[in-house]
Amino acid sequence: MTASSPSTNPAVFNAVDYLVDRHVQNGDGDHVAVVGVSRSLTYGQLAAELRRVAAGLHALGVRPEERVLMCMADEIELFTAILAAMHLGAVAVPTSTMLTGPELRKLVTDSRAAVVLGSAEFLPQVRVAVAGAPEVRHVVVAAGEPGPLPPGVTGHDWSELTGEPAERTYRTWRDSPALWLYTSGTTGDPKAAMHRHADIPFVAENYGKRVLGVSRTDRCLSVAKLFFAYGIGNSMFFPLAAGATAVLEPGRPTPARLAERALRDRPTLFFGTPSFWAPLLASDVMVEAFSTVRQGISAGEALPARIYHGIAERFGIEVLDGIGSTELLHIFVSNRPGQVHPGSSGVPVPGYEIELRDEHGAVIDENDRPGELYVRGDSAATGYWCRAETSREVFLGGWVRTGDSYLRNDDGTYTCLGRFGDMLKAGGIWVTPSEVENRLLDHPDVAEAAVVGVPDSDELDKPVACVVPVPGHAIDPDELIRWCREGLASFKRPRAVVELAELPKTATGKIRRNVLRQLVRSAPRRKLPT
Repeated sequence: MTASSPSTNPAVFNAVDYLVDRHVQNGDGDHVAVVGVSRSLTYGQLAAELRRVAAGLHALGVRPEERVLMCMADEIELFTAILAAMHLGAVAVPTSTMLTGPELRKLVTDSRAAVVLGSAEFLPQVRVAVAGAPEVRHVVVAAGEPGPLPPGVTGHDWSELTGEPAERTYRTWRDSPALWLYTSGTTGDPKAAMHRHADIPFVAENYGKRVLGVSRTDRCLSVAKLFFAYGIGNSMFFPLAAGATAVLEPGRPTPARLAERALRDRPTLFFGTPSFWAPLLASDVMVEAFSTVRQGISAGEALPARIYHGIAERFGIEVLDGIGSTELLHIFVSNRPGQVHPGSSGVPVPGYEIELRDEHGAVIDENDRPGELYVRGDSAATGYWCRAETSREVFLGGWVRTGDSYLRNDDGTYTCLGRFGDMLKAGGIWVTPSEVENRLLDHPDVAEAAVVGVPDSDELDKPVACVVPVPGHAIDPDELIRWCREGLASFKRPRAVVELAELPKTATGKIRRNVLRQLVRSAPRRKLPT
């Protein structure tokens, strides 16, 4: 494995040097870098561990720019695996642990990954995924045994990732591929947003340091997991860039669980989502649990003003709402500490430009006029893997088309109005309506189906299924929700089912989703299940 030092060639840059090695070289190797549930690593230990894993991946045949796909819990193993892949010059591909086996198989096949890493609890999905993926040759399992795998696929225990580690990182450049993050994003089916090594310091310096002021003494705890762009910034890029400490929580992010971790590990920065902040506000957790938090952050969807004020009053935490995307790697519009405009996304993050454009692509200059949000910044992905047509629709001459409808307020802040298209978010995660609709249509009682996003009493969008029954059949809402949960990732399931005699359609037969949304929204306001 060829290696080179950035100091000998200014054109050479590897994000692992920036995130880990420079702290060791500067004498901070004994400072704690990452805290897991069962163990922690200092910067010096992290540097050694990621090199051991990188050497093991190299021994399995992983070469520069090849993909290493991961379906793993947020623990030390995933943390080091992401860094190890980048150190090796390969591409880290952390994927959602909420996907079913067939859903994961699409990503494994699409990425052409030959090596798949999995946590023991997600091994059933991994086995299903690799069974239909022709490129896979090795599966490595953390905290468990690989067990039976398809012919041609060799299983390994995590301890087998050993070899002769390279002293220095692989000779990558700023534009070398480092990380792929799969997203449904603005255009439906999952696709990999391809990010460079240079994108990582850009988001860490401009948002992490210039907005949040992350320093060596901070401890970062995130609701979003490492497979999210939001999560990997919160739990890896920001703390490591500043020489701070990341606190990893692998479990389901309930208020009780996160309060327990906050009591134990004393975070100073807490990254949440509206779908977490709202249940936290409604919970009975001790206020003292979050007493060390100096700043709260929210992203994924717009944070209602009611929740902002409630968290501030009860916990004494100021929450900075912002908007980011997988395509831009993290937040590009955000409120500022001490300058929050509740109900807005704030103002552009340093290093980013934004524009509002009308349906013809013309720039909107006046305030209080809605338009589609476009963003320009150096953390933009180079495109979507093997999605040329879609890339051309989203990445436009340095600008990224977000698909979000926004307006500019008189004070210069920006307020989200929703989506330009039919995509919707559930708990901050993109959901493709057609995918849920296809699952509903597989049920013998359903003749027609349409899924729309409907705000609950906290103004957070939830997927609601509008269905027309097969003549002579009865609709059981609970049964349909169970049906979707069994065939799809849980977050994609409808939170409610509305039975209709027919779906409103245009003269050409297209479903009028705007009419459906209005129809469901006009019903009595209620709190939909999360």
